[in-house]
Amino acid sequence: MTTVFLTLLPLLALALDLLWGDPARLPHPVRGLGLVADRLEIWGRRLMPGGLFFWGGLSTLILAGGAAALAHDLSRLPWVGWLVALYLAWSGLALRGLLDSGRAVARQLEKGDLPGARVTLSGLVSRETAHLDADGVRRALAETVSENLNDAFVAPFFWLCLLGPGGLWFHKTVSTLDSMWGYRDERYERLGKFPARLDDLLAYIPARITALVMILTGALMDLDWRAAKAHVAAAASESESPNAGWPMSAAAWLCGARVGGPAIYFGRTKDKPWIGPEGGFWDGDKLETLFQLCLLTAALTALFLFLGLGLLRLFI
Repeated sequence: MTTVFLTLLPLLALALDLLWGDPARLPHPVRGLGLVADRLEIWGRRLMPGGLFFWGGLSTLILAGGAAALAHDLSRLPWVGWLVALYLAWSGLALRGLLDSGRAVARQLEKGDLPGARVTLSGLVSRETAHLDADGVRRALAETVSENLNDAFVAPFFWLCLLGPGGLWFHKTVSTLDSMWGYRDERYERLGKFPARLDDLLAYIPARITALVMILTGALMDLDWRAAKAHVAAAASESESPNAGWPMSAAAWLCGARVGGPAIYFGRTKDKPWIGPEGGFWDGDKLETLFQLCLLTAALTALFLFLGLGLLRLFI
């Protein structure tokens, strides 16, 4: 596989994602990782019930390292390595899937199908949705779409540009384990602490790149980028996550509507800080603005990362 192909791989993978979305009907690496993670959890609770933090850390490093090594080696197979690399890169990005799912919820709300919107939203968020009114659904949708712009696209694209398919799947594995184990409750607090912190580390730079490019994109779209620039850092610092608050706060100030507030997780209410202009509510037009903002932000971020990181591969 040539260096030129590896350099162009991120852009080719993005093109496939935008054209066809996530290859859900094909064997997907994330499903395989999920099955292995389920088995590791069972083994850990059976073999080391008092050492779940150690088991979670060891499992994370072994599984992520193994996924990265396998992706790297398969991408260099004779004759078919380029095709495997392209599939691994494509299946590691989820930009179109994120936006399609977000628009599906928005369409259901526009049709007055609040129960359907709650059900569809529940597939995108970990909070409980059955009690949400239309405003609550829109706010939760805006929050998850803006946050996952980094998690589903920018961070994996960053590692793909920097380290190729192996780097992408190291990050993707850690992110998958964080989504499965990274809950602060009695069952997962110890098991999921290591992958949660490692995921924070891997997404630290991409989250800030996402917010920065989002503000730049907002200026191009004639949104209130000055307010976003003035408030994003302070608002992001109020978030419980070291990364999620950056794209969320940028989106909230650019679109003129708030995210955060009370949310129910696993039967318990969490009072999350409000982020965004006071009195700003989401409606269908603002959600569509958010979807367009995320798409253009992704395109600009891909261009910047490709030029800054991808082309670097030609010279090292």
